[in-house]
Amino acid sequence: MTTMAYRRAMHALLTPAEHRVFARLDSPQKIQTFLDRLPANFSLDGDTAMSPRRVLKARLAQCAEGAVFAAAALMYHGQPAWLMDIQALPSDQDHIVTLFKVRGLWGAVSKTNHAILRWRDPIYRSVRELAMSYAHEYCLPGGKKSMLTYSKPFSLMRYRPQRWVIAEEDFDWLLVDLDSSPHLPVAPKTALRKRRRASKVEMLAQEVLEWPDPRKKKAKRKRSRRSKA
Repeated sequence: MTTMAYRRAMHALLTPAEHRVFARLDSPQKIQTFLDRLPANFSLDGDTAMSPRRVLKARLAQCAEGAVFAAAALMYHGQPAWLMDIQALPSDQDHIVTLFKVRGLWGAVSKTNHAILRWRDPIYRSVRELAMSYAHEYCLPGGKKSMLTYSKPFSLMRYRPQRWVIAEEDFDWLLVDLDSSPHLPVAPKTALRKRRRASKVEMLAQEVLEWPDPRKKKAKRKRSRRSKA
C-alpha cells in the first residue's frame, strides 16, 4: 500500500472530531507541541498502551502512546513516519520516539515527562547520528549511562490502520514487535562499560519534570501525616 493509499484508509476510520484534531497537526513541530501539552500518563490504574483514538479520549499519554500518536498524525497528512525504540539497561526504562524526515534530514518527536530525551530538530544526516544524540543524557538516577541499542526505523504501515489507530485494546503486540525488531548497538561492550558517570550538576536535569507525579505528592502527604502523629 502506498503512503497516500494508507492515508486514505486512515481518514476513512476517523470521526469528525478526530479529523479536526489531526487536521491541525500538520507539521512535526505542531505535533510535538500538542504532545507537550498533554498531561503525562502515570498509569495509576496499571500500564497502558493506548491507541491514538484512546489518547484523544483520555487526554494523556506516555512515551509509547505519544510516539504512536505522532506517527498517526504525520501519516494522516501523507508524511512518512517511523518509530525508533531505544533500549537501555534492565535497571532503566526503554524509550520510543517517532522519526520523520525533512529534506533528507532526520528529526524526532518525543513524549517524555523529563527534561531529557526530548524533541530533536531535523538536522541529523542519519538515524544513527540522531540516536547517538540521546546517548550521553540517557542515564540512571545514580549517573550511570544506560543506553544500549536503538532500533532501525520501524514503519507502522506494515499493519492495517484499524489495528493501531482506532483500537480499543492496548497495542502490547506492537511493542513486542518493535522490541524484537533489528536493533543496533550504541558502541562495543567494552566502550559501554567504560562510560563516565554523569556529574552532579548534569543529574539535576533528571529531577526536572513537566508534569508533577501524583504518586510522589501522595507519598509526601503520607510522610507529613506520620510526622505530625
